[in-house]
Amino acid sequence: LCSTKILREVDSFKTLKKYTRIPNKYKKLVRHSKLTTFIYPNTNSFRVISRNSDHHRFINKFKIMYSTSANETNKTFDINYAKNNSNVQIMTDNNYDEKPASSIVKISNTNKRYFRQEDTSI
Repeated sequence: LCSTKILREVDSFKTLKKYTRIPNKYKKLVRHSKLTTFIYPNTNSFRVISRNSDHHRFINKFKIMYSTSANETNKTFDINYAKNNSNVQIMTDNNYDEKPASSIVKISNTNKRYFRQEDTSI
């Protein structure tokens, strides 16, 4: 079994506030970060989905959803693996392909630690 916590995506900061407290020191950072997952002091991880994305229209109906990569850890995207290992599939007109990984930042009341920073060269 995987020991990694599962990311949850939320539709807004209002929804986020129902599940975790953002330390005052990092509220501005969280609000202005794009494509970033934050691990909060309660050890839960969340990503706020941009209102400008197509995905926001979908997630807005649910407010919060679990999210995971459609690939094995440290391996590239494989459509057959994704289809064979999912309970529910939601198909869109967009092709499935591998996208750059989001940044991951762990914040506490006193400091922040970057686990993965977005590659801006892509």
